[in-house]
Amino acid sequence: MKHRKKVLKLGRMSSHRFAMLYNMAGSLIVHKKIHTTVPKAKAVVPTVSKLITWAKEGTLHARRLAFSILKDKDIVKILFDEVAKTMANRPGGYTRIIKAGFRPGDGAPMAILELVGFENVVAEQPKTKEEKKKIKEEAKKAEKREEKVKAKSKKETK
Repeated sequence: MKHRKKVLKLGRMSSHRFAMLYNMAGSLIVHKKIHTTVPKAKAVVPTVSKLITWAKEGTLHARRLAFSILKDKDIVKILFDEVAKTMANRPGGYTRIIKAGFRPGDGAPMAILELVGFENVVAEQPKTKEEKKKIKEEAKKAEKREEKVKAKSKKETK
């Protein structure tokens, strides 16, 4: 029987599952909104709730506990500075799961997991292929200019 077995295993070993959930929690804190499958979204909610509760405490011990899960100082800083201030008066219910249809490839149910209170925050959109190509070309031109300047300075010093 499956009584009192609440953990969603998600078809992964425990080490992989914990790493995935902690990474998803970090991504949610940074981007305020992530697209994932419904079971993964439901599995990451308790972890995020625990992290936000620690952030609301604001103690050094809570910061160290959050760092033990997130493993990134920048994400912990965002959690304690931005997210905790927004959630200060909220007694729970920090996340929202919005069903977003089904994935075309395998029909998995998709969801948008977002932090409540950050609905209007828009993450930076990924650049198009053309923009990325243009940036790379500009970087190459800048490198060539630097090489020419270095070559000239070497000739002058000789």
